[in-house]
Amino acid sequence: MKAVVCHAWGQPDTLTVETLPVPRPAAGEVLLRVRAAGVNFPDILIIQGKYQFKPELPFTPGSEVAGEVLEVGEGVQHVKVGDRVIAFLTTGGYATHALAQAGQVMPMPLELSFEEAAAFTLASGTSYHALVDRAGLQAGETLLVLGAAGGVGLAAVQIGHALGARVIAAASSAEKLAICKANGADETIDYSMEDLRARLKELTGGKGPDVIYDPVGGSYAEPAFRSIGWGGRYLVVGFAAGDIPALPLNLPLLKGASIMGVFWGEFARRDPKGNARNLAAMTGWMKEGRMKLHVSQSYPLEGAAQALRDLENRKVTGKVVIVP
Repeated sequence: MKAVVCHAWGQPDTLTVETLPVPRPAAGEVLLRVRAAGVNFPDILIIQGKYQFKPELPFTPGSEVAGEVLEVGEGVQHVKVGDRVIAFLTTGGYATHALAQAGQVMPMPLELSFEEAAAFTLASGTSYHALVDRAGLQAGETLLVLGAAGGVGLAAVQIGHALGARVIAAASSAEKLAICKANGADETIDYSMEDLRARLKELTGGKGPDVIYDPVGGSYAEPAFRSIGWGGRYLVVGFAAGDIPALPLNLPLLKGASIMGVFWGEFARRDPKGNARNLAAMTGWMKEGRMKLHVSQSYPLEGAAQALRDLENRKVTGKVVIVP
C-alpha cells in the first residue's frame, strides 16, 4: 500500500509518501480501500504536534475517509466486503488502505460521490453538533459564521440555512463571500474591508446575532462577541487564525450570553448513536436538496503537503480531498 508518512513533528513539507505493508483487521476492525480522504485543519496541527493528542511517530495523518470494505475483523456485522462506506479515524486516512474501528464506519449514502462522502463527517458533523446540540439554533434566529468559506464554516452556513435561521457570513474576500451566498448566506461581511462590529450593528438593527459560530479565533473573536445579542450563544470551534483569544469575562455577564465549547471528535466518541443520528439528519437534507457538500479541489497522495499548505494559507473554499 501507499501512504503519506509523518516521521517527525513539523511542517507539511516534511511528509513523505512510502510503500508499507497492507494491515490486517483485528477483532472489531474494518480494512478499507480508501477512495478519498478529507483534508482538515486539525491534520496540520497533528503533524506539528500541536493538537489535543499526539499519535506515536511515525504515523499517517488523515481522519476521514470514504471507500470500500476489503476485509472485516471478528465480530463486525453491520458492514460486509464490497460495501461503500464512510469512516472516521484517529489517523491513517492519507493512504490507499486504512484500518477503522467498526463503530466509526457507516454505510455511504448512494447520493454521494467518494469525494463528497470523504468531506462529510468532520466539517458537517462539527457544524451540526455545534448549531443543533450545543447552541439549539432556532428558525428565525440570526447566525453569524466567521471564516464562513472554509470547510466547517461553509457547512455551518448550509446547516443554518436548512434550519431556517438568518445567516450572516463573514469572510476575507468577495470571491469567498460569493460562494457563501451560493450556499445559503442571507447577508455577508468582508472583514478585510469592513468593520465587523459596525456592519453587524447595521445588519441586525443593533440587536446583534443570536448565535456566533467561530472556527477562526484570533483578532475577530472579541469584536464579534461584543456584538452578540442578549442571551446569545458563542460557539468556540477552533483557532484557524493561530491565536487563542482571551475574552474579558464581563462580556458574557453583560449580555447574559454563553460561551460554548465544540469538540465534535470527543462527542462522536462518547455518543456514537447521537452522532449517527446527526449524520442521518443531514443525509436526509441532501436527499431533499436542502444541503450539498462543496468540494473545491482534489489532490493525489503526492500532493498531500500542497493540500495542507493551501488549507493553512486560506486558499481553500469548502473542503478539499486527497484521492489516492
